[in-house]
Amino acid sequence: MLFSPAEKGQGLVEYALILVLVAIVVIAVLMLLGPIIGNVFSTLNDSLSAVS
Repeated sequence: MLFSPAEKGQGLVEYALILVLVAIVVIAVLMLLGPIIGNVFSTLNDSLSAVS
């Protein structure tokens, strides 16, 4: 019973660390793939504008 609050706090810290790591990975992937995805949409938009 004495260690119950510490275990809850430890669980919250572990979840926070996992959330931070996932956020870092998502940001890194978006920074790497962002320009490529932007170019795809730009090319798609240009081709649709040329057809109309």
